Amino acid sequence: MVEQRVRVSAITPFLWFVTRAEEAATFYATLFDGGAITSVSRYGEEGPGPVGSAMVVEFELAGQSFMALNGGQTEPPPNGPVEGSIALFVSCPTQAAVDALWERLGEGGAYLQCGWLRDKFGVTWNIVPEGLSDLIGGPDPEGAGRAMQAMLSMTKLDIDELRRAYDGA
Repeated sequence: MVEQRVRVSAITPFLWFVTRAEEAATFYATLFDGGAITSVSRYGEEGPGPVGSAMVVEFELAGQSFMALNGGQTEPPPNGPVEGSIALFVSCPTQAAVDALWERLGEGGAYLQCGWLRDKFGVTWNIVPEGLSDLIGGPDPEGAGRAMQAMLSMTKLDIDELRRAYDGA
């Protein structure tokens, strides 16, 4: 049986840092013509990082988009990520796409927290529904905090559940 392929617009290299994502991205952006920081989202009251510290830094190098996360040290290696680890970030247009990639990439691998999984080859992926950043970084700080707490309790991300959390439902 041939499984249907999942359509996404891009797969972005995702760099994991304990606390130095913004510093690293800024440094890398100074090295290449056209290098630039394109967005920085910051931790709010709900954490898990210090309030106001960079959570995700989006940047470009030589026309390629990258993301860097200050994710802390969740577990020591080899189970947890190593500073400077590279993963692949996929923003899925639908929950069905999240579900399909989650199931297929995770088969024979390991499911982690907050939309992260390690496939059977040892590659780490972050499978995220489009609109997540609008919820955990939304204009309502209380709603964003609820969405962040909901996300922290999930393995596979569920955009409807995250929206309900944001809305306080």
